[in-house]
Amino acid sequence: MKLLPVLLAGGSGTRLWPLSREQYPKQFLKLVGDHTLLQQTALRAKALPQALPPLVICGEQHRFLVAEQMREAGIAGTQIMLEPQGRNTAPAAAAAAHHAQKEHGTDTVLFLMAADHVIPGAAAFAQASRIAVKAAAEGRTVAFGIKPTHPETGYGYIKAGQPMDSGAYAIAAFVEKPTLDKAENFLKAGGYYWNGGMFLFRAGDFLDELLRLEPAMHRASLHAVDAAKRDLDFIRLDAEAFAHCRSDSIDYAVMEKTAKAALVPLDAGWDDVGSWSFLDKQPKDERGNVVSGDVLLEDSQDNLVHATRRLVALAGVKNHVVIETADAVLVTTPDRAQDVKKIVARLKSLKRPEATDHPKVYRPWGSYETLALADGFQVKRIIVKPGQKLSLQMHHHRAEHWIVVKGAAQVTCGEKVFMLKADQSTYIPLGEKHRLENIGKDLLELIEVQSGAYLGEDDIVRFDDVYGRAK
Repeated sequence: MKLLPVLLAGGSGTRLWPLSREQYPKQFLKLVGDHTLLQQTALRAKALPQALPPLVICGEQHRFLVAEQMREAGIAGTQIMLEPQGRNTAPAAAAAAHHAQKEHGTDTVLFLMAADHVIPGAAAFAQASRIAVKAAAEGRTVAFGIKPTHPETGYGYIKAGQPMDSGAYAIAAFVEKPTLDKAENFLKAGGYYWNGGMFLFRAGDFLDELLRLEPAMHRASLHAVDAAKRDLDFIRLDAEAFAHCRSDSIDYAVMEKTAKAALVPLDAGWDDVGSWSFLDKQPKDERGNVVSGDVLLEDSQDNLVHATRRLVALAGVKNHVVIETADAVLVTTPDRAQDVKKIVARLKSLKRPEATDHPKVYRPWGSYETLALADGFQVKRIIVKPGQKLSLQMHHHRAEHWIVVKGAAQVTCGEKVFMLKADQSTYIPLGEKHRLENIGKDLLELIEVQSGAYLGEDDIVRFDDVYGRAK
């Protein structure tokens, strides 16, 4: 029986601001260990028996990030499905099931999982997955229930019913996010599990239930898959058809209505990394501090400190969360960590770029980072990966100076094509067609100085682009 991991990688992760932002959300960050959360999820799925290369579902703006991270993690054969717009988990699951049925057959088992969760207990995860596959073989749509460790009011709960031959349980009830009193009673009573947002089912069984319960969503998602376009390694769902899918979760659309649902408990250290308080579960020093990066503490205890670019020093501070990035610093307390999303909302209302963008922006060819910005000029550090090239482009409002710091650059400027090595530079006049390429085996690093009346990223006219961005 083939198993297709379906990784949902479309979240924005605003509660982990300022490290996680819309253009580079938490699933692409190395928050725990040497791999990003997306890579950890893919590697976890790859280890399951009969697992196919994963299907990752994300938005247009993150497609090259997903492709690059899968390549870095050595996950060959990944397929990337692009949602024209976020419609919650039910339409995503439906599109994945239609795709799996077409590609691999109606008996293909789909394992739907978020790409931004932490699950350190590999053996427990594998055992729960085996039980879930058995239940799916009996026609069940399986929800994984996380064994609660404390009374939590931020999650929905699933109440276990009678045990099944497969080792799974019938589902007695889905419970909305409870009050603290109810959550405490659930913990005492036992048999209640957090809804971890992971589901496993056979493609044909799920689609049969979807057709019965949500025929309009079934029809629209099928059309979105049938009319999908292939673009490089990406599957672009048809935008008009997908827009006709009602935005709904798989819980509401299917799981709470079907008589074929089952529950598999999971006790594997799961964490949805929903706020900065998740750091509290990481190794602590002798005074209860969790630190990452260049951090200096004096007479401080029970703090969560993450430094990215600069030295962060605390003196006489207790029970605080301090997160430092290149352009923003967050200071809060663990009990108010969920309020970070309110900060992000205010930044958006003020149209501040810090709400969505990092100073360092990733592109399929590499990255660029703004080092200085003022009226009339901007300075960037540009990194181009070996064998990659930027689009052939021009600007209406700015000229550029390029200074190579490391590696070698092949430059196209007008009708001229020439090489630049370290410590060499060139000038790109306003309105001139130009292109930057790294034809070597090492990273190319250069400093770009822009000058002009307007320096926005939308002042780019592309004539040719290997990544399909030229109009």
